[in-house]
This record gives sequence, C-alpha cells and structure tokens, in this order.
Amino acid sequence: MRGVRYLRGMRTQLTVLVAMVCACSSGTLATAAPRPAAASLRSLSGALQEISHRVGPAVVKIEIVGAFQVNQGAKASDQARRQRATGSGVILDADGYIVTNHHVVAGASRVNVILGVRDAKARSILKRRVIKSAEVVGTDRETDLAVLKIDGNGYPHLALTNSDQVKQGQLVLAFGSPHGLRNSVTMGVVSAQARQLQPEHPVVFIQSDVAVNPGNSGGPLVDIRGRVIGINSVILSRSGGSHGLSFAIPSNIVRHVYKQIRTHGRVRRGFVGVNGQTIDQAIAQGLGLSKKWGVILSDVMPDGPAALAGLEVGDIVQRLDGKPMENGRQMAVNVYQKPIGDNVTLEILRDGKIQNVRVEVAERPDSVERLIESVHRSAKPVPQLAIFAVDLSAYGNLDRLPLRIRSGVVVVGVTSQSSAAAGLAPGDIIHRVNRKQVDSLASLITAMRGLKGPAVLQIERDRILHLLTFDL
Repeated sequence: MRGVRYLRGMRTQLTVLVAMVCACSSGTLATAAPRPAAASLRSLSGALQEISHRVGPAVVKIEIVGAFQVNQGAKASDQARRQRATGSGVILDADGYIVTNHHVVAGASRVNVILGVRDAKARSILKRRVIKSAEVVGTDRETDLAVLKIDGNGYPHLALTNSDQVKQGQLVLAFGSPHGLRNSVTMGVVSAQARQLQPEHPVVFIQSDVAVNPGNSGGPLVDIRGRVIGINSVILSRSGGSHGLSFAIPSNIVRHVYKQIRTHGRVRRGFVGVNGQTIDQAIAQGLGLSKKWGVILSDVMPDGPAALAGLEVGDIVQRLDGKPMENGRQMAVNVYQKPIGDNVTLEILRDGKIQNVRVEVAERPDSVERLIESVHRSAKPVPQLAIFAVDLSAYGNLDRLPLRIRSGVVVVGVTSQSSAAAGLAPGDIIHRVNRKQVDSLASLITAMRGLKGPAVLQIERDRILHLLTFDL
C-alpha cells in the first residue's frame, strides 16, 4: 500500500506540473497561487546549487605534458613527441593531497593542477585561475588511481564516505573538466552499486547514468551531502561520448590506496604466489572438473609462499580462513588485505579430497613490464582465434625476456571481430589449448583444428599464468 501511495503522489505532482504549463500558455501563471510542485523544484534546485558551491572549489583540472610513441617504424628522432592531455582530480586534504586516475598522469613528464578561485561574495567559481605544479606521490595501475601533491595548505577539500552504503537509485553528481571544460557538474542516479566489467578485473565499480566524458577522469562522484562516493574512471561508449554508462572507483578502495600511497609511495598488497580464477561452466567442461563453481588455481609461482606450502596448479580453493570463496577476485581481495607476515588457511579440493593448507602472506612484488614491443614481420593469422601470432622462438635471445615458460606462441594482434578480443591481448603467450601443449604456431593451429564448443587457453601475461575461455 505504501508503494501505491507513492505512485499516487507522483501522479499528483505530474498533474500539478501539467496545470502549471497550461497556465503558462494562457498567460495566467503570474497570478496563479504557488504550487507544491514548484516549491519542491525550487528546493531541489537550491540544494543542487548549494552542493555545487561547496564541492566545486575542491575539484581541480589536471594538465599533463608527456611523451608517447608515434609508431614503431618511425625514425629515432620522431619516436618521442610531446603529448598534452587533461583530466580531473579532487583535493582530499587541506595540505594539498589530490586523488586522480593513474591513466590521467601515466607517462607524464610534467603535471600542472589548475585551481578555481572563488570570490567571497560570489556564488560561482570565477574565470580567474591558479596553476600549481604537482608532484606525483605515487600511482597504482591496478586500481587506476594516483595521488598528487601541491605546495601550500588550507585548501578546500572533500571527505570520502563509506561506498558500501551506496544504494541503487540514489541521486549522485559528477564534477570535473569534460573535454577541458573546467568546473562542470552533471547529475544522475546510481545504476548499480557493484559492477564488475570483466570476470577477473580487480575493481568492482559504482555504475551510474551521470554524463561523464573524456576529461572527467579522476573527478569525484558525490552524494547529495557532497561526500565522495567514488572517483570517475571508465565509460562504455561506441562514440567516445557519454551513453549513460559511467563507472567510478568506490571510495572504500580509494581510501585504502590513498593511505598506502601517502605512507609508502605505493600500494603494498598481500601475496601468496597463486593466481586464482573463477570456475565457470566453460572451464569446468573443458577441464573435466566435478565442481562447477568456486576458484581454481591456474598458477602457483615457483618458490612462492603457496608453492612452499604445497599448493599445486589445479587445486580448487573452497574456503579462505573459513570463508567460502565464490570467485577469483574475492580470493585476491581477501589475500591482499591481509597484513604482510600474517598467515591464511586455504581449504582446497584435490583429487576428490579436502585439505587445509596454511600459507604465509608475503608482499606482492611489482609486475614485470613486458619487453616485447613490436609486431614481428613473420606474424601469421590464426583464423579460429582471429588473431595474428608468431613463434616465441622468433624473438631470438629469450634470456632477456621475463618469461615463466620459454616456448609458445606470442599474440601480436587481435581483430576487433574476434570473440577472443575481450581476453587475448598483444604480448600474451599461448602455452596450451585445453590440455594440448603449444610450442609453435603450427602446433597452435593443429590444436585448434576440429575443436568445437568451449576452448580453454593457458596463457602467460606479465609472468602470471591465466586460463582464458571462449566458445568457438
């Protein structure tokens, strides 16, 4: 019944609005008595103005100057050219600490922060601006966050709220500099509280329909009290403009990364030396697993804590410290939040038997940047995967490459029509198709020939082994 009353109330407001429009068209609006709907709209408008007035001064425009590669075939003198780009950020501390996106400042040789200056008597930010040089305190590519520092103190700043309390349908506002247009604000609602864009992606986003465009990156998503619930990071768009599908990094993740970077200059994550992947129907069918859900260890790193504790590739993790593990991301988050030097107990299923394995948590090492930088001239198409690939042996001296397995096929290009495009990327090394070993392009093509249904590829990416599945 409550819902019925709510719907009736909405119908009454709509009737009032229609009456107001009709009165306006007949020229009688000026003499009409005040309407409840008009008062509500004025109240909402005033509240939005107040939030904008309070939040705006803490939002900054970021300009970066950096270098980028024109193309691999260019002359050395043409390889590096100057690149200018803009983004947004938000001040979180009166001493000038700013949070933005990693991708906004990645590769920057110089970062400038543009502050809006407000006249004490004005209700809006004036055109006058102050430019400050910013220091990059640290960045975290995995969560796409970065922390900057500008000299001075007494800056207006915003607070991070608890993103676990965000509700679907609540009003939110995005602030930033879309396409360089400083001090812009847009409004919408939360579409989903916890949206995972890819099954193994390390971040779960807040999805909203707020209009966010290039240049909004790094700006805050705030609630109706002006508290930061997220940092705008990603949009889904075919045109490059807003389609009402924007994604913000939740404030609880922002807080964790922000504190770690301020303290250590980087994010220190717990690590046990495994890669746990979510078991889906394709993995279960392709590998003949009896269990159709949970987490399978696709990799156990040699000499890592898990290997020393006796864990093996193919082990199925059922619980971590007594908590059921439903997907790979859940396991990774539970591990990296553990204090370094602590221990975790993994309940695993191996050969139909349950075992409990105690593993020490170490600090996760930095990822090794891939040295494979160019497309080899001998790359050939693999039609079944819609990729271009080349034998790993074609790269000559493999000792200089950071590899776990020194044979396989390197992906050097992925077509946009490929069903594997969402998983395979240039630089990936394919080692197995289902259970068949791949040590050359010819063996990959042979292994793919005649396959039907789900295919499971074992690939190596940044020295970590992954399982990628797709339907042929």
